[in-house]
Amino acid sequence: MMEPGLYHMLFISATLFFIGVYGFFTRRNLVTMLMSVELVLNSVNLNFIAFNKYLWYDKMDGLFFTIFVIAIAAAEAAVAIAIIINLYRSHNSIDVENAEELKY
Repeated sequence: MMEPGLYHMLFISATLFFIGVYGFFTRRNLVTMLMSVELVLNSVNLNFIAFNKYLWYDKMDGLFFTIFVIAIAAAEAAVAIAIIINLYRSHNSIDVENAEELKY
């Protein structure tokens, strides 16, 4: 069985990235927008790991960047979920159109 190469990993990463961007721009629900941002961050992580494995296999830079991005994504998700919960408590909706008070 053949191991997937760099181009296969980049194709999967680009697919994840564009699905995330499409989901972010087309959805009105804040939770699905948050999941779309997580897809984009996961595609970046996949790029870090793929380039580290196939181009600089003797270094660990890609792994360290991936761990850093995962930690930042966890903090971002916690803050975003807290904001979404407060928005739901005050407006009984998590629709983006109802979040006009957060603009100013």
